[in-house]
Amino acid sequence: MVGSRLSPQILRPTAAIGVVPCRQVSICGLSLYPLMTFTARKLAVSADRKLKWACRLSLVDQSPPKSSVDMEGLVGFLYDDLPHLFDEQGIDRTAYDERVLFRDPITKHDTISGYLFNIALLKVLFRPQFQLHWVKQTGPYEITTRWTMIMKFILLPWKPELVFTGTSVMGVNPKNGKFCSHVDYWDSIEKNDYFSPEGLVDVIKQLRIYKTPDLETPKYRILKRTANYEVRKYSGFTVVETNGDKLSGSTGFNDVAGYIFGKNSTMEKIPMTMPVFTQASNAELSDVSIQIVLPSNKDISSLPNPSQEKVILREVEGGIAAALKFNVL
Repeated sequence: MVGSRLSPQILRPTAAIGVVPCRQVSICGLSLYPLMTFTARKLAVSADRKLKWACRLSLVDQSPPKSSVDMEGLVGFLYDDLPHLFDEQGIDRTAYDERVLFRDPITKHDTISGYLFNIALLKVLFRPQFQLHWVKQTGPYEITTRWTMIMKFILLPWKPELVFTGTSVMGVNPKNGKFCSHVDYWDSIEKNDYFSPEGLVDVIKQLRIYKTPDLETPKYRILKRTANYEVRKYSGFTVVETNGDKLSGSTGFNDVAGYIFGKNSTMEKIPMTMPVFTQASNAELSDVSIQIVLPSNKDISSLPNPSQEKVILREVEGGIAAALKFNVL
């Protein structure tokens, strides 16, 4: 109990002051009292037949009720349950309150039925692929997840692919240990509050006719998609490589491109692949390499030797890279 005492003041007699009621607000099972409770005590003091009144202010302890929710267990549960978000098994409905609040930049639902309806609609229209990257507790009754969702809109003839990455902040009801809120934040936009015009524009942009060449590319996972680039985690691959002058320059590209077009020991033409990598190995960006990925069905021992000494072949273990897309139409 935290308290403070006011200095006695001489006041005219007034009606007795009782307890001022507080308005109780309940969010995810937590009772919050935004107003303080005042207790007034009448003190009679005889001095020249005048009454002295003193008020004592009491601050009531409004700390959240103790809870036995197993937050670590819920983290493990989400690792197991969320990968089933769009498959036939689906998520476990019993883990959510009936009045669960769901929000993303362009969608909102306030019941578990509405939440599940949204999932079912996405399955029909987009055939989404959901990738869960991590789950961790970020508050007393809060868990955050990071994910990637790739969707193909099958109703349009060109079947555009939509990619969303972001985090979901999930609130837990301390009274029953069930999820009572689920709020999504997209990496590709700044204003994530519902309803976000920026979010709607992001969806529309991805629905346009946008095509890259139908070329082989190393396997990768999209970790993050922003408005301008993607962060990808690549599996291992083989490259033909040479030095360049700067990250955005073209010096060196003709040398590695020449290798796949037949400037090699056997004059073999090698199929083109994507992407072209540029990489700086120092902070000054003065030591730059340019790489073209070679087809996965060719190992380094079966490839012809480069005709130029400054061009080499090497195997890359893979790793994380930023990628920019270009429309070739």
